[in-house]
Amino acid sequence: MSDAWRQRLNEWSPYAVTPLLVLAALPAMGFGPWLTLTVAGLTMGMMLFLMASGLTLIFGLMDVLNFAHAAFITLGAYVAVTVLGLIGGWAQADALGPNLAALLVALLCAAAASGALGFVFEQVIVRRVYGAPLLQILITMGALIVIEQLVIVVWGPNALPLPKPPSLRGSLLVGTSPIESYRLVALCVGLVIALLMHFVLTRTRLGLLVRAGVEDREMVEALGYHVRRLFIGVFVAGTALAGMGGMMWAQYQTLVTSQVGDSMTVLVFIILIIGGLGSVGGCFIGAILVGLTSNYIEFLSPKLALGSDILLMVLVLMWRPRGLFPVAAH
Repeated sequence: MSDAWRQRLNEWSPYAVTPLLVLAALPAMGFGPWLTLTVAGLTMGMMLFLMASGLTLIFGLMDVLNFAHAAFITLGAYVAVTVLGLIGGWAQADALGPNLAALLVALLCAAAASGALGFVFEQVIVRRVYGAPLLQILITMGALIVIEQLVIVVWGPNALPLPKPPSLRGSLLVGTSPIESYRLVALCVGLVIALLMHFVLTRTRLGLLVRAGVEDREMVEALGYHVRRLFIGVFVAGTALAGMGGMMWAQYQTLVTSQVGDSMTVLVFIILIIGGLGSVGGCFIGAILVGLTSNYIEFLSPKLALGSDILLMVLVLMWRPRGLFPVAAH
């Protein structure tokens, strides 16, 4: 095999991992369970992508690993509880249209609240520790504790119910395979947001500046663009995505606690490592891989389910030590 073909194979092989995993699982479990678990895994992957994409976007441009990211996930979940409580008529109506409208309002409010907190967080805390990784870890971990305690002060220490809207509680039958209605909605929401992110990053001037900033921050500054403003916008967008992911995940779990963000932190960082730190496309594929692997292994070998995500990360890093789609250091 020539060096050119070997290089092409090395570049394209990460894209084949997900299809190979899906196809390999089919004969092991039969079509019915396979379809149900594949949709469930894709849905879980989309919700994980929402939570993780903001963090990988922030790290890719700003070199900031925000350990307070879980707080924005938690805030999005609690804002959803409040908003859906205020528009209870839409949320509890036994009709698909009002139910979807209620979810959309809650999603936008969760994004707005988390983004607003992200703006304040960047201005007050993060901007003081650019270029200081150790200080970033310490100060964002401290901020996480403070924000979680403020959430408890506002919403109380007890778990709050967040029932699914009536029209999204059942399942649809595809052949003999049951597919939860809410999973289909969450899958569509995740895909729409992922496509919008792809469009913005690849087809707009703003996306060009973000990608250029990831590759060569000094060059962007030399061309006269305000990288500082770009930093603020990216940070706000990243925290808004975290709030949206928290809202969707909490609605799926039907229960909200102050630890909802913390419970997802390990998975979020596993996805970042698998995909390649700073790679939004890698984050997308990594989230799907984690969702599919968790569901497949839980069905095939429940005893391995708890460690399946760690095992997946180890296997990927043994193959590609910098993740599936590593971003060049800058």
